[in-house]
Amino acid sequence: MSDRPNTGSDRPKSGHAASVRFILVTLVIDALGFGLVVPIVPSLVLKLSGMTISAASMWVGLLLTAFALMQFVCAPVLGGLSDRFGRRPVLLLSLSGICANYLLLAWAPSLTWLFLGRLIAGATAANAATATAYIADVTPPQKRAGQFGLVGAMFGIGFIAGPAFGGVLGAYGLRLPFFVAAGLAGCNVLYGLFVLPESLPPSRRRAFNWRHANPVGSLRVVMANPDLARLAIAWGCIWFALGALQSTFVLANQARFGWDTRENGLVLAVAGLGSAVVQGLLVRRIVPALGERRAAMVGGCIVACAYLCIGLAPYGWMVVLGIVMQSVGAITSPAIQGLVSASADADHQGEMQGALSSVQGLTAIVSPLVASWVFSAFTGPAAPVFLPGAPFLVSTLAYGLAIWAIFGVRPPPALVSPEAEVTVAAGSETGGN
Repeated sequence: MSDRPNTGSDRPKSGHAASVRFILVTLVIDALGFGLVVPIVPSLVLKLSGMTISAASMWVGLLLTAFALMQFVCAPVLGGLSDRFGRRPVLLLSLSGICANYLLLAWAPSLTWLFLGRLIAGATAANAATATAYIADVTPPQKRAGQFGLVGAMFGIGFIAGPAFGGVLGAYGLRLPFFVAAGLAGCNVLYGLFVLPESLPPSRRRAFNWRHANPVGSLRVVMANPDLARLAIAWGCIWFALGALQSTFVLANQARFGWDTRENGLVLAVAGLGSAVVQGLLVRRIVPALGERRAAMVGGCIVACAYLCIGLAPYGWMVVLGIVMQSVGAITSPAIQGLVSASADADHQGEMQGALSSVQGLTAIVSPLVASWVFSAFTGPAAPVFLPGAPFLVSTLAYGLAIWAIFGVRPPPALVSPEAEVTVAAGSETGGN
């Protein structure tokens, strides 16, 4: 294990821009494929199970939980492997698993096959964590929040087209979006196989440590530091809230407004567009101006209001308003990632991002089940009041906890001065990355 500070002085200098561009393109294609199927899975569950919306919501939650459980178990292992063998092989493995998952979803004759596909996808869902570590390898600490914002923007771009295309393709057949997503993932594997260079040279790799490459050990690494523990809590709350959106958004809108896959897909595309604009254009300006900690808190407050709006919306346009507000608050995630990354040495970026993925996976295991149960409780025959947006009120509370956790974090010394960050950001805009 290296004791060298993470100054970036030993970071490879050649091909940075091309490498980062490839990672960003990879994330666009991944998000496009994922976005294609988001509006479809709930409808497919309804078709395969023959259940009511209230009952099917529990199965949608279980599918998301199966994915999250495998991600929780496997993410720290893949993060540690990327520190040992490099980022490239782990990324290619993950992309191959995603392709296999979409093929299973395309042919799945039953809910059992759907579960198998989600288990495979969860086991190889290291894209975001490994891509983040890749970018951290080639980016100075002071510029990482801006680059992490670009990561979020790429997901947003994919979600602009993905849900819209998924909703339209789903109108012609519920299986068609899965075949399209599998084709995109397969092309991405081939592209990475022949184009992607390695970002972590052998001199900066470290031995694989089974003690840390497991969910318990990975969480122990984070919880050993009070500030990292608070950031982990905030990160978990963000993904807890997102789990409610993924598991009940489509069903809630179908129940209260009668929206079909096309309308839900278009609204999710609006979310992607807003996220792309905010994280691609505004994060590099807002985060340096406010500092990582304050930016995360401001973004958290905006998203909390957004979930409150979505949860209580009596009309469809209020859901769209909430989605737009949520996109504006998308500065929260890259700001937290910047704080966490600045706390890790160069040869521990994969382990740290794997730990974040474990936190994400742990909360994602619980969130769909809680959200689905709340949705069922407030839409079923015994519901005290018909409120399909109830899961998003729980998400509002989760963001309140996240804001509290971030408030107690001490910024790393290198990132404590907003004025210094503005200078760095200005240099990156004039000189490039």
